Amino acid sequence: MSEMSTVIAQSMISMRSAATQQTMQLEMVKQNAKADQALVSMLQQSAEQQKATLPAGQGGNLDITA
Repeated sequence: MSEMSTVIAQSMISMRSAATQQTMQLEMVKQNAKADQALVSMLQQSAEQQKATLPAGQGGNLDITA
């Protein structure tokens, strides 16, 4: 293999490696987003359950964003 062919092959391997790393990072970001959404859902459900256990007429202004 000539020196030029070696350089081209190394470059292609580097590009493939970078693409694989980007794909893995993207998948991790997606999984983190799903986990965050699940946490938000759980917190909203908890706030609704707490509101439901309050006496009638109370909890109308429960701030779930705090």
